Amino acid sequence: MNIPGNLMTTAMAVMPHTNVDQALKTALSLDIPFWPQLPNYSYYEDMYVQAAEHFPGILLDMENKTLKFSMDKFIEEFEETMSHFEDPDYFDVSPTYSAVYHRFLDIDLTDRPAIRGQLEGPVSFGFNVLDQDDRPILFDDNIRPFMFEIMAKRINVQLERLKEKNTNAFMFIDEPGMQFIFSAMSGYGEQKAKKDLDLFLSTIDSPKGIHLCGNPDWDFLLGMDMDVLSFDIYTNAEIFSSCTRSIKRFLDRNGILVWGIVPTGIETFEKENLELLAFKLKTIWKTLTQKGIPLDQILNQSLISPATCCLVNQDKEKTVEKAFLLTQTLSENLREQYKLV
Repeated sequence: MNIPGNLMTTAMAVMPHTNVDQALKTALSLDIPFWPQLPNYSYYEDMYVQAAEHFPGILLDMENKTLKFSMDKFIEEFEETMSHFEDPDYFDVSPTYSAVYHRFLDIDLTDRPAIRGQLEGPVSFGFNVLDQDDRPILFDDNIRPFMFEIMAKRINVQLERLKEKNTNAFMFIDEPGMQFIFSAMSGYGEQKAKKDLDLFLSTIDSPKGIHLCGNPDWDFLLGMDMDVLSFDIYTNAEIFSSCTRSIKRFLDRNGILVWGIVPTGIETFEKENLELLAFKLKTIWKTLTQKGIPLDQILNQSLISPATCCLVNQDKEKTVEKAFLLTQTLSENLREQYKLV
């Protein structure tokens, strides 16, 4: 595994931009760049739509911006999908579904400490995409195993493509819906999820990680077979820092934590500044060191990022770009303070 730490910067991929050049410039302003997902630019750039490409049974309505699933259509298209099962290009993100991804691949990225890609994870995809009976496809015992297999294949294909651009490439599996596993109303329980996710992650090449902005069962998540965890510490500081044993075990396995600390919403961003955010991070780290996790280990195995993505700001991309800049400045100040390379 070659994911760098030392408080370098990256970010989640969903961005509010409608200008591809500007979005790429912003993504490249961080230490570990990524290809942006721009749903305001095109519905094809929506993270669920991108994950749905070549998935049999999908009903994509570009005009009304809806994504659904039909079992009848799945049966019709299944054989076609399986005929391409050994074709990597078929499972990569096509230019139609992301012009940004292919622009990113045209850039010389060899001098970066790492680069990153992403794909929507099967749990969130399965919760979000509804079938002909308005039922999440995650609940379908016939569709669910196939969905996990297809998503793993797509992640591996993208990772291999990115490694051709930079040998330290890694992948985020974006799982904003994972927190719903732990709701009594989810219909997809923790034990079933663990079995599915253990198998899923065992079929994905490393380095791999999970990104989410919600509040799952952190002990459950930190025990998963992954190399990096990206999360919103700005919102979840207290509950996350209480999971010391799981955090320690994750770090002892050489895991990397991506601390999402800089808010991207207009109101929350305007309440914060460099000193306050640095203080918040240091307070969390102090709590963990007091419970037995060496500070050097935390610093060496950490990245810093914005707290969340944000598509709803009235100023569109302006606050998000300010958050990216503040993230980089915060990282540089902390690296200087802790004498990190």
